[in-house]
Amino acid sequence: GFNQEAGIDFGETFSPDVKPTTVRLVLALSAHFGWPLRQLDVKNAFLHGLLQEEVYMTQPPGFVNSKHDDYVCRLHKSLYGLKQAPRAWNERFTSFLPSLGFKSTYADSSLFVKVVASSVVILLLYVDDIILTGSAPHAITEVIDSLTREFDIKDLGTLHYFLGIQIVQKPDGLFLSQDKYVTDLLTKADMLLSKPCATPCLPYNRLLKDDGKPYNNPALYRSLVGALQYLTFTRPDIAFAVHQVCQFMQHPIESHFMAVKRILRYLKATRGCGLHYVKGSLDITAYSDADWAGDPNDRRSTTGMVVFLGSNPISWSSKKQLTVSRSSTEAEYRALSTTAAELDWLHQLLLFLHVPVQDTPLLFCDNLSAIALTLNPIQHQRTKHIEVDVHFVRERVANQKLQVHFVSSNEQFADILTKGLSAPLFQTHCANLRLQFSAPELCLLYTSPSPRDCS
Repeated sequence: GFNQEAGIDFGETFSPDVKPTTVRLVLALSAHFGWPLRQLDVKNAFLHGLLQEEVYMTQPPGFVNSKHDDYVCRLHKSLYGLKQAPRAWNERFTSFLPSLGFKSTYADSSLFVKVVASSVVILLLYVDDIILTGSAPHAITEVIDSLTREFDIKDLGTLHYFLGIQIVQKPDGLFLSQDKYVTDLLTKADMLLSKPCATPCLPYNRLLKDDGKPYNNPALYRSLVGALQYLTFTRPDIAFAVHQVCQFMQHPIESHFMAVKRILRYLKATRGCGLHYVKGSLDITAYSDADWAGDPNDRRSTTGMVVFLGSNPISWSSKKQLTVSRSSTEAEYRALSTTAAELDWLHQLLLFLHVPVQDTPLLFCDNLSAIALTLNPIQHQRTKHIEVDVHFVRERVANQKLQVHFVSSNEQFADILTKGLSAPLFQTHCANLRLQFSAPELCLLYTSPSPRDCS
């Protein structure tokens, strides 16, 4: 039987995978520059990994040595079922790529770039799925040939379907959706025939941790919520609603499951919804917002942020802050700090990808007091307990690596990531996030859709 012991038969088991934001960034760059997208699949990937530990197994049936049937086999390569198999495969593949001229970055260890003269080739690795793109098609073909000689590689051609994400090539860019994933999820929850609704959660309503009877099937709740988390890869419109239901995985109650069902009903109405990436500028803009003390259970604030490359959203987040904020200014400033850190990280990625960033990133906030703190070094007593966040943002503003500007609440794109909104305002922000529908008839859900809602 399987009896591996930690520290004896295996050490490190974690295998790094490419970050969702990195995937969206590369797809946005591909849409901007018109780069080709190729997809590869490694057959029996885990069998290629080289083991560092001493691992023994009984002789497999049909291959038993009749003279030494009590002997065991020492493995030099990994097998499926070994806990270190994913890690061993990742180390085997990533150690081979430098021989082809690829380099990795600390910003994302599963992103690799090869410079060919004045062109670049980009490789993204997610376990055994590989995306290749870049400005030199002939160099991409050479990389595929080299990988095929070393590993058992299947060339899947032009990228169409990756990790449950459908990528449709359009004349003006790319359309990303998870239509099939949504259909499978609705089938799993037996809600294909459910009544649709226009928003994923009730406007300005928060879930309480002790507001009803415990839900009788917590395993189903956790399974559905976990699946919804992955759906936020292309659906920032459900990020806040999913963030809410994720907080009650341990002890869900009936009202929490009703909130999950409302998200599924919204998805039923918007199955064809996705992101439309188009050619535009390469300027980086971000929106930061916070819902001060919005959680009635612990009075922590929720940070919402979204980052655009040109007009294409590439990073977003809806997350509860780690500590309670004593004022709305403090909550907004913590959100500013989180977004500034994300901008720093994206700036490193773009430099590594050899993409020129001409202008200073713009960060929009709807709180004048928080903006004042980025410029005014005098308010020590009010900010000493958030000193690290204050200096982090202020230093970047002083070095002209970041510009913080005011935006009115009506034009705050991150508002959709901090609270439930009424249907008209929610639909407006969906359009601002470039969420579109693959089929025009799906827009009939809305009484007065924006022209930008439909492709």
